Amino acid sequence: MNSANTVSVDFDIDTTDASAKLGVRVLVDHQVVYENSHVTETCHFSYNGINDDEDQEHELIIELFGKLPGHTVINDAGEIVKDAMITVSNVQFDQVLVEQAFLDVTQYHHDFNGTQSPSVVEFFGAMGCNGQARMKFTTPIYLWLLEIM
Repeated sequence: MNSANTVSVDFDIDTTDASAKLGVRVLVDHQVVYENSHVTETCHFSYNGINDDEDQEHELIIELFGKLPGHTVINDAGEIVKDAMITVSNVQFDQVLVEQAFLDVTQYHHDFNGTQSPSVVEFFGAMGCNGQARMKFTTPIYLWLLEIM
């Protein structure tokens, strides 16, 4: 468990194509707490700065940037045969694995890299378009975990 009445958030960030210069930015309550302009291998994200003493709403945002049309290969039949994506896995709050709950409450905001209108869809752990996976949660974290699990 965590000390000093803060919540720890941990997860892994990975890429399906290390040669594609996909970047990731993580924001907590709209403040950038992590940025990597070229994900080439699995990165472990860890943050321990969310106050757990107050009844507050918080937001975790994982943003993909740098995705270009050339990062997706489409065959003559219009099928995607190769795609550069960012994946998020092993999500934990205070060392409690909450991956399924995370996926259940996270929404993916994107516009198909500018080719369609902005949309908000379910998040399945992979980001294939520039955009943001957004998850709102409240503190104290254990009360929120009890509500969603």
